[in-house]
Amino acid sequence: MSRAIPADRFPDDFVWGCATSAYQIEGSPLADGAGMNVWHRFSHTPGRVVNDETGDIACDHYRRWESDVDLMQQLGLQAYRFSIAWSRILPEGIGRVNPAGLDFYERLIDRLLAKGVQPTATLFHWDLPAALDDRGGWLNRDSAHWFAEYAETVFRRFDDRIKLWATLNEPWVVSDNGYLHGTAAPGHRNLFEAPIATHNLMRAHGAAVQAYRAAGRHRIGLVVNIEPKYAASQSPDDLAATRRAEAQMNRQFIEPALLGRYPEELREIFGDAWPDWAADDLALIRQPIDFVGLNYYTRAVVRHDPDVWPLRAMPVRQTQHAHTEMGWEAFPQGLTDTLLWIRDRYDNPPVYITENGAAFADPPQVSGDLLDDPPRVDYFRTHIRAVHDALRAGADIRGYFA
Repeated sequence: MSRAIPADRFPDDFVWGCATSAYQIEGSPLADGAGMNVWHRFSHTPGRVVNDETGDIACDHYRRWESDVDLMQQLGLQAYRFSIAWSRILPEGIGRVNPAGLDFYERLIDRLLAKGVQPTATLFHWDLPAALDDRGGWLNRDSAHWFAEYAETVFRRFDDRIKLWATLNEPWVVSDNGYLHGTAAPGHRNLFEAPIATHNLMRAHGAAVQAYRAAGRHRIGLVVNIEPKYAASQSPDDLAATRRAEAQMNRQFIEPALLGRYPEELREIFGDAWPDWAADDLALIRQPIDFVGLNYYTRAVVRHDPDVWPLRAMPVRQTQHAHTEMGWEAFPQGLTDTLLWIRDRYDNPPVYITENGAAFADPPQVSGDLLDDPPRVDYFRTHIRAVHDALRAGADIRGYFA
């Protein structure tokens, strides 16, 4: 039975936090014995990233972590979601453990707890060790075992203090951008590779959950990015394109994890490149998890386009709403719709909003540290209201990470 949610507030046990990822904030990617990861190598390849920018400094969190945690306390955050850099822990991806890498995260975790902020960890946020990429990366079936070995190393060290774990963050980005379209690390563009990467990522997720059940004592889940798809018209072509887009982005990863199967539309999209997967693999993937992490930023209004490879679907820009600097439409109703879709389609699992936010041009300072920042304020206000609407409609939502 769902809880009664007041009209003017969230439940007392609702968790409020913020979210980051290692390569996007830490800097110092090779410090203290860390190994290279695929994003370091990708960003250092000329022409791969705009202005050849890298994560070598980023937010300099690797050196500024103490003052960063102090800021979190000042903000009143109850939780902090961060990712652990695999190659800081295992420089070659497997085998030798780097004590300095574990020590960095231990200092961070202990300071968070001392400041009253609950650490929440993601094991993989796209930064595969380069040494494992040299062995095939996510195209190698052994990747599931590599990941489980890394996960077990981290669980043993930190599970006494971390009570909420995620295996993968947005595996769709790795598979689609990294192996299908080549716009993200490792930069491949291959129709036949993307399904293999998808499947091995999900096998790795299952293997890590198994490792956690053997060693862990708290909760573990999977984080997916979902962008609700709305048909541009009721024409059969647009409706079919919308179904393909929804299957490829929104259902490709959550359904094997929760239902033990991939969407049928993936065979239509990938054709001969989509294999028949072994039942044992699907059983490994479908491990019981404690929550779904939802990353939500925008929606897509979809029309059929035969020239878009391989999806034959194209988003149509909606000019009636504000757009972020990323070109993403601000559409809070899509967050409510997505949360209710998860409620209805997947038997209402516990959900954390593990990412939500918007990039806007930085406003001028008003005075001191104060900014007059109405676009961001409005984005957060409307999207938090959208979460509350879904809560009141019975969705089991446990927390929100900006």
